[in-house]
Amino acid sequence: MRTYEMMVIHRPDMAEDDVRSRVKGLEETLTGRGATVAETDFWGKRRFAYEIDHLTEGYYTVLTFDADSPVIDDLDRTMSLADEVVRHKIIRPEAH
Repeated sequence: MRTYEMMVIHRPDMAEDDVRSRVKGLEETLTGRGATVAETDFWGKRRFAYEIDHLTEGYYTVLTFDADSPVIDDLDRTMSLADEVVRHKIIRPEAH
């Protein structure tokens, strides 16, 4: 298993409680696939540096977790298809 960090930006028109429940569901999905979630850092609603898909702000969350690469592939596909996710990025911190 390797350590990964994922930043997720959820749509600003969602309620904060809905965003937190989506993040909790994401954590449960990861642990269900054998990953270990080390930390979840909810930043709240922040303004973007530039407009993304006609949006100027979104809810930021950073998750740190240990997982195998097949889990990362599934997670990336799931985040790409989720309508409530504006952007996401998965990195390996030790590689950077």
